[in-house]
Amino acid sequence: MTVIVRALTHGAPTAAADDAGFAAVRRACVPAMLATPESVAFDRAHAHPDSAYRQLVAETDGEIIGTAQVGLAHDSPEPGQGYANVYVRPDRLGRGAGTLLLRTAEEHLADAGAQTVYSWVLDEPANLAFAARHGYTARRSAHFLRLDLAHGTLPPRREPPAGVELVSGSVFADDARALFALGAETVADEPSDVAAEFTDYEHWLAETWHHPLIDQELTTVALVDGRPAAFSLARTDGAGRYGSSMTGTARAHRGRGLAKLAKNDSLHRARAAGCTEAFTGNDTGNGPMLAINEWFGYEICATEVRHARTLG
Repeated sequence: MTVIVRALTHGAPTAAADDAGFAAVRRACVPAMLATPESVAFDRAHAHPDSAYRQLVAETDGEIIGTAQVGLAHDSPEPGQGYANVYVRPDRLGRGAGTLLLRTAEEHLADAGAQTVYSWVLDEPANLAFAARHGYTARRSAHFLRLDLAHGTLPPRREPPAGVELVSGSVFADDARALFALGAETVADEPSDVAAEFTDYEHWLAETWHHPLIDQELTTVALVDGRPAAFSLARTDGAGRYGSSMTGTARAHRGRGLAKLAKNDSLHRARAAGCTEAFTGNDTGNGPMLAINEWFGYEICATEVRHARTLG
């Protein structure tokens, strides 16, 4: 069977079917990564102009069997950093789709000025061997974790300490600048191969805060003296799945348990809203956050290894 790789195009006649196929491959390969046809289309339409973002699909006989998200880390202070995350349906391996997707992605990134390509690779023998064959070297790793909201037991809610108030993210629906500033501080301290800087509020507003997977109502923010000090950003896919997009605390308020307080509140409201599964992800070296998630009852369901390759 001939495998064809092509880029998805916004507004194309096949866009709806393409977006559904793209999301289906992601769910089949990494169930912990929330994806819907609407989110796929949104990501394409709202990509930053400096990101050279592209969604690639591999298809055979009209069936989408593989995908790749490709782009530049435009928000990194170090230029020339690219990424290519390739996934092929487990029941469609061995047809050359992964190799063709990766080759196409690398050509696109080289043309866009990338010098280094980073890629998340599932921690399974066949996937790791694929990355090694194509010149990628393993770096750090990260876990996906799952919590059974339908049948598990969450820690009980507790009263916030004096001066702390828990509010829904929807409080910031009309003006989220304070959340943007808190998120920027949190991202700057996250373990990563590529440093990131949040400096463009308007783009963050369009790309993140108004993303179709973000659930502002289930997002919880801990206020200290009326200012955001910690938060747990929630994602939902409309099919009972909840994801913690980011949980963090401002540097000045760390060590007080505010992130745990916010996340517990968000999880309780997610379960009350009908969510049955919760997912999150943690760098394997992020011991404090892994301990917090273990306290909630999360269990590791998959692991990915970050790989890198120098182009040229």
